[in-house]
Amino acid sequence: MTALGAVFRPQLPPERLRDVVRRADESGLEQLWLWEDCFREGGISTAAAALAWSERVRIGVGLLPVPLRNVALTAMEAAALHRMFPGRPILAVGHGVQDWMGQVGVRAESPLTLLREHLLALRALLRGERLTTSGRYVRLDEVALDWPPAEPVPVLAGATGPRTLRLTGEAADGTVLTASTTAEGVRQARQLIGAGRESGGRTDAPHEVVVYLLAATGAGAETRLRAELVAEGLANVPDLGVAGDAGAVAKAVQRLAEAGADTVILQPTGDEPDPEGFVRFAAEEVRPLVP
Repeated sequence: MTALGAVFRPQLPPERLRDVVRRADESGLEQLWLWEDCFREGGISTAAAALAWSERVRIGVGLLPVPLRNVALTAMEAAALHRMFPGRPILAVGHGVQDWMGQVGVRAESPLTLLREHLLALRALLRGERLTTSGRYVRLDEVALDWPPAEPVPVLAGATGPRTLRLTGEAADGTVLTASTTAEGVRQARQLIGAGRESGGRTDAPHEVVVYLLAATGAGAETRLRAELVAEGLANVPDLGVAGDAGAVAKAVQRLAEAGADTVILQPTGDEPDPEGFVRFAAEEVRPLVP
C-alpha cells in the first residue's frame, strides 16, 4: 500500500505547528513531514515537539543538511527521538541548499564525499557500533552512543542528481525526492538507486522511495499552484504538481506510486490558506481514494 502524508511548510511560524500536528493526529494522517530550511525552523526541535504533541502520526524531517551537523550530534539526536517515540520518527539527511551552506560558512568542496561519509558513520553509530574513522570530513575517535536506538532504524537521504541517487542506493536506507520529480523522474531515480544498491551489495535490503507532490485544493488552487511553479522555475515542466479535488490529487499520487514511489507526501503551496484543513483533506478525502 502506498503511504500518504503531508508537509508542514516552514513558511508558517513555529507556533502554528501544534494545531497542525494535532489535526494530523486526530484525522488519521499517516505521516507529517517537516523541513529544516535555512533560516526558518530547526528540524530536530520541531520534530521533538510534534512527536510530543501527538500519539500516532509519524513525523518525518526531510531533510537535515549534513554540512550544518557533526555526525555524532545527528546520531545522538536521532537516537533520542527513536528511543522516546519508537517507530514514529523518520529522519533524512542531505546536501542542503549550497547557497545557504555558503552563507553560514560550511559549504563543502565535495558535497558527495561529505554525504557518503556522514551516512556511513551515522548508520554505524545508530547500530550501536563504536566507530573510529578519519575521512575527508568525518573524523571520529572511539565514538559510540550510550543510548543507541533499541531497534534498527532506517536513515534516508535526499537526492536529485544521478551521482547522489546512486549514493543513496549504496549508503542509505531510503531516498527522498523533491516535488520537482515527475512520474518519469521517479522511474529514472529508481534505476539509479538500484544501480547503487547493486554496487554496494545491498539488493537484499529494503529501500523506501519518498516523493513530495506539490498539491493545491480549494478556492484559487490552480492560481496558487501555477504561481509556485513559476516562482520555482518549473512552470514548463509537464505533469508536475496537481490542483483540484481529492479525486484529482489521488490520481496524481497513484501515478507516482505506479512509477515506483513507496510514499507520497502532499506538499501544500507556501501560501496555503488553511494548513490544518490541508492535512485533514489529505487524511480524510485523499487517503480513501489511494490504494
